[in-house]
Amino acid sequence: MPWLRPAGWDQLPGWRDDEHAQAWPALLQSCRGLRNNPSWQPVCQAASRLPATIDNDVARGFFEHHFRPWRITQAEGGGDGLVTGYYEPLLRGSRTLTPKYRYPLHAAPEDLLVVDLATVYPELKSLRLRGRLQGNRVVPYFTRAEIDAGADSVRGRELAWVDDPVELFFLQVQGSGRLQLENGEIMRVGYADQNGHPYRSIGRWLVEKGELTLDKASMQGIKDWGRRNPERLPELLNANPSYVFFRELPNHKGGPLGALGVPLTPERSIAVDPRGLPLGAPVWLATTRPNSSEPLNRLMLAQDTGGAIKGNVRADFFWGFGDDAGKLAGAMKQRGAMWVLLPRDFPLAMGNGGDGGNAGNGRSGS
Repeated sequence: MPWLRPAGWDQLPGWRDDEHAQAWPALLQSCRGLRNNPSWQPVCQAASRLPATIDNDVARGFFEHHFRPWRITQAEGGGDGLVTGYYEPLLRGSRTLTPKYRYPLHAAPEDLLVVDLATVYPELKSLRLRGRLQGNRVVPYFTRAEIDAGADSVRGRELAWVDDPVELFFLQVQGSGRLQLENGEIMRVGYADQNGHPYRSIGRWLVEKGELTLDKASMQGIKDWGRRNPERLPELLNANPSYVFFRELPNHKGGPLGALGVPLTPERSIAVDPRGLPLGAPVWLATTRPNSSEPLNRLMLAQDTGGAIKGNVRADFFWGFGDDAGKLAGAMKQRGAMWVLLPRDFPLAMGNGGDGGNAGNGRSGS
């Protein structure tokens, strides 16, 4: 991993000021996801010998004893990157189609093909192509516009319906969420697959069309525009051809499942590009709070991925569940630096590919 530079603990801004014990449950979750990875077994075995709840000094001492910090740099050089935010939204929904609930969440269609070329082209191991058969040819899968227009292969694959197409779009961006059904039931859904088309920012589309200024092109700004311009919603949403399919998840008490396959921890989990650093690893994140210059220096765990999370120094900060988390996530677009903490005997030459796993549609907030 030539983009990693050895660092000392004193080079991590605010390292001694964090409440490291708050990251301890997230580390234990990472160890669940890494239980079959020999490079992590010694560290995780040592962690398992400690209580599930420990104090800050013990937690900080554990990380300093078992890990080594490495500064992450961009492929083209430089150590600064972009930090955005995401969250788990709550939508109103129904398991049946009604005049009020008419915007569907689809399960992955049976004709969606995933083509893995890694065995023939190892350099493509982080890529998965999606498509469908047309005769004896594999062609691109249907776009968002075609799916919303009622493409045959998605009919009958509805998991549920919701009452707001913009909220549904942002559910796809976030990748997971909860539906409040009319009978009081809570239905949890998560990422199942994606149609293979690239994510396009509808916030950027609005800016390019002169509909919003850049500072207003946040998630909330886009929602406000949609309420003012309902007749133009299809044009706006179809500017992003990417489309996410969902699956129903068990209604457990923890956070949504990330790409590592473990529940995310609010304000301690991040989504990263797995080509740049290993999923499950602790990461020291040095950034600022949303729309602020107030430092946000915190020990995080790399437990998720996302379609728009590309680059070594790139993170999506998981804020948690609900409207308050959504306001923070929607406003977050900060500069930041990152250090990955790796076990002392970690083989730095090993790669870590992936294609998005439980990633959402974009993880960009807009």
